[in-house]
Amino acid sequence: MNLLRLLTSPLPVPGSWYAIPLRLIVGFGFIQHGYAKLARGPEDFISLLHAMGLPSSFLLGWLTIIVELVGGLMILVGALIPLATVPMMIVLFVAIITVHLPNGFSSIKLQSFDAAGAHFGQPGYETDLLYLTSLLALCFGGPGPFSVDGWLNRLMGNIVWLVISPRR
Repeated sequence: MNLLRLLTSPLPVPGSWYAIPLRLIVGFGFIQHGYAKLARGPEDFISLLHAMGLPSSFLLGWLTIIVELVGGLMILVGALIPLATVPMMIVLFVAIITVHLPNGFSSIKLQSFDAAGAHFGQPGYETDLLYLTSLLALCFGGPGPFSVDGWLNRLMGNIVWLVISPRR
C-alpha cells in the first residue's frame, strides 16, 4: 500500500461509519448533562435559570433536562436524527448566548496549578460549537449503520417495494 495514500485518505472502512463514534459521544454527552441536572436536583438548575433572569425558568429547566435525556438517547441509537437535533440545537444556542459567550471561545481556561491540582475558569462556547457541528454532520451525512433510522429506512424501502412491485 502506498504510504502517502494511507496518510491522506480515509481509513479503509465504509464512509458512513464516521457516524458511529459521533453518535456515541454526542448522545452520551447529552445524556450525561441531563442526568447531572437530575442527580443534583432539578430545582438547583431551575433556580440557576431563574437567577439568570430567564422567563418561565421552571418550564425551561424541565424542557432542557428532557431534551438532553431524550434527545441524547435518540442520537445515541440513531433515531429520528433531524427531529432530535432541532431542540438540542436550541438548548445549545441558549447555553452559548446566556452562559458561555462572555467567557470567550476556549473551553479550557487554566488559571492556576497547586498541590490540589489544576484550577480552571469558566468555559467558553467551544464545546457547544463542537456539539452543534456534530449534530449538523449527523443530519447531513445520516446516522450511519446500526441505527434506528437506518432500520426504518430499510423497512420503509421494503414496504414501498412490496406496494409498487407488480404481483407475480
